[in-house]
Amino acid sequence: MSRKRTIRDVNWQGKRALVRVDFNVPIDDDGCVGDDTRIRATLPTLDFLRSHGASLVLMSHLGRPDGEPDPRYSLWPVAQRLSQLLDTDVPFPGAVTGPLVEAAAADLDQGELLLLENTRFDPGETSNDPALSAALARLGDLFVNDAFGSAHRAHASTTGIAAHLPSVAGLLMEKELAYLGEALEDPEPPFIAILGGAKVSDKIAVVEKLIRKVDAILIGGGMANTFLAAAGCRMGASLVETEVLDIARALRSVGEDVIQLPVDLTVADSFSATAASRTVSVTEIPAGWMALDIGEATVAHFANRLAGARTVLWNGPMGVFEFPPFARGTIAVAEMLAGLSQATTIVGGGDSAAAVQQAGLAGRISHVSTGGGASLEFLEGKLLPGVAALDDEEA
Repeated sequence: MSRKRTIRDVNWQGKRALVRVDFNVPIDDDGCVGDDTRIRATLPTLDFLRSHGASLVLMSHLGRPDGEPDPRYSLWPVAQRLSQLLDTDVPFPGAVTGPLVEAAAADLDQGELLLLENTRFDPGETSNDPALSAALARLGDLFVNDAFGSAHRAHASTTGIAAHLPSVAGLLMEKELAYLGEALEDPEPPFIAILGGAKVSDKIAVVEKLIRKVDAILIGGGMANTFLAAAGCRMGASLVETEVLDIARALRSVGEDVIQLPVDLTVADSFSATAASRTVSVTEIPAGWMALDIGEATVAHFANRLAGARTVLWNGPMGVFEFPPFARGTIAVAEMLAGLSQATTIVGGGDSAAAVQQAGLAGRISHVSTGGGASLEFLEGKLLPGVAALDDEEA
């Protein structure tokens, strides 16, 4: 992949930066931001631009409001939280485009910023409407994309604007591409991938991409059930994707020594946080019971394989970690990565990132991605539209 220009390559003095950020954060019932991790992740970019003489117009989506204003998805609480984090007023014009927004943007002095309303309140956002792209482009002199979590979407605020303005990557986008790109292009061996989550079908392309690059792929979560079923294990009432059993068998035959599966599982008699549970060998799952986590012997097996690793990539939980009794395997993997002080450790967003945050271990991981879906598509080898739209670095 060609290298992209970044905000470091621009003289920002007196310029207005139109910055796409990923402020798609949870809003609590009391109308406050529930988790500001994604907001904090953009602060280095915002600080850099402000300290180098730019004024900033920020834009983001939040949730899925179906192309029309919905107070449940307003970015007003985000503007309030951002003003606290930056210790400065963040005006919120309450609209995406229009004369009032253009006037507010034009009034910004260097170092000042404002936040637009949810871009998905305009139906032209998700359809990548050229008229919306042009209207947004009028708000800035240059476009900065710092929203890796939305880079896999070809929307007006992620790709359409790039047709109208010089377009560069923010520091978070730069960091995401550096870590994930390095893991795929030139990882330091031994290189271990850990894959989990519910479905094999979501990660077939990732397994196919990684299987010839890694020393081992450790598979847990619901996707392990399908691989175990393909190997002949009786999985009881566990989630098994019967339609991809043949693909799972083919992948195992290609990487028989690479793909490592659980040797024991924590099973339950129902899908519930209060279900009766016990840990059994993968060959002894009772009829009617379902696998909801990896077992202690599997944790030990995975720890043994991770010992000495120099590059580790993790995407997907090891079980139903939102149920505390079935979070042990996922937390154990987070702790394993945190303990690999000599390795480059990368957590690929989504539920894995949430688990690392919950365990309080994010500071001991080399890189925790802010984009679950985007990181998955990047690992599949897909060219992300929001990245492709950025200007290439001059040779």
